[in-house]
Amino acid sequence: MRRFLLRSAVAASLIPLGLGAPVLVGSQPAVAVELQGQTWFRTPPWQVIFTNYYSDVNQVGGEYYFTVTLPEQAGVGLGGLTITQTRGVDRGFNFDVAASRAFLGRPRHEGASVPVQVRFDGDQRRFQISFPEPPQPGATVTLALKPWMNPNQSDTYMFAVEALPAGPNPAAAPLGYATMQIYSYFRF
Repeated sequence: MRRFLLRSAVAASLIPLGLGAPVLVGSQPAVAVELQGQTWFRTPPWQVIFTNYYSDVNQVGGEYYFTVTLPEQAGVGLGGLTITQTRGVDRGFNFDVAASRAFLGRPRHEGASVPVQVRFDGDQRRFQISFPEPPQPGATVTLALKPWMNPNQSDTYMFAVEALPAGPNPAAAPLGYATMQIYSYFRF
């Protein structure tokens, strides 16, 4: 409902100029919404794209890529992500947190490196990611997490992902679930 109201307010300020596209009259650069001491995205990112090139049990050398595109109208940079394993038989596979990295672009099309800080709570199966230099609106950023090895049991593993705006007391925007299929290989 709130999203509709914000879009309606923006649409009301559009004035068509000739045959060109509508232009915002008197518009200023978008800013984050601050409400009751919390920072919100003006237009939040709406999805996460997950990529994994290693899908066998116990396979080593893989990285799990979480890609988020921040809308031009986000109003604020991407301050961080929260990633929580919500499904999967193996609840004990570990990560090399020090090998975590982030970059602009998508997997196999990497751009500039983005500074990132990662904490992992193994009991909660939750990553807390922060970007000391937040990627700005319009940027596509990919976080790469490196497991020591893939889970030891085949299953569909799911990770809930939330985006956090840069600013004080950020309000998380849910991006959905990253789904990872891990397969058992059989030799006959």
